[in-house]
Amino acid sequence: MEKNVTNILVVGIGGQGVMTATEILAEAAIALGQDVKKTEVAGMAQRGGVVSSHLRFGPKVLSPQIMAGTADLLLAFESAEALRWCHYLKPGGLVLMNTAKLVPPVVNIGLYDYPDDPVAEIRARGYPVRAFDAMEIAMNLGEVKLGNTVMLGALGDHLPFPAEVLLDAIVKRFSAKKPALVELNRKAFEAGRAAAKAAGQEAVAA
Repeated sequence: MEKNVTNILVVGIGGQGVMTATEILAEAAIALGQDVKKTEVAGMAQRGGVVSSHLRFGPKVLSPQIMAGTADLLLAFESAEALRWCHYLKPGGLVLMNTAKLVPPVVNIGLYDYPDDPVAEIRARGYPVRAFDAMEIAMNLGEVKLGNTVMLGALGDHLPFPAEVLLDAIVKRFSAKKPALVELNRKAFEAGRAAAKAAGQEAVAA
């Protein structure tokens, strides 16, 4: 029987760093000695298709698959994808979402309509939302590719372990490959934490 297992669903569009973000989250959990399982579904990810990653960690995890209605956290790199996947959350589960609009090919070819206000629709379904423009934050730091570190930073204070553990996993990855990017990723992480906190305060005020 699984106990004290955390379920995180990470979703977005190909090229946004969804799978990399999930790998870093997994590395952070492994560093704490957790049992980790993950699975990914990429629909033509390299061409901007929909990407989803299931991550589960805890003392003992039997299956990588998150069932609808059981996710603790939904980390959405794209607004419409946040809306499309929010039913996977358990009651009271939290949505952390990027508000930058990246229209997937299924919309461009007319299979789906892009929602008018994904944030309002998710809140109407009873889920708390922390919404912010991760792309704008990344661009203000000088590098749009920092968007996934911004998103991980937003998640940092909502995990069952300290945010610093996740930051350490990010630093470890970049110090090995691109040491020059370490400080920039630290800034992106802290900017994401601040953005999620501010979004939470705005939600309470509203």
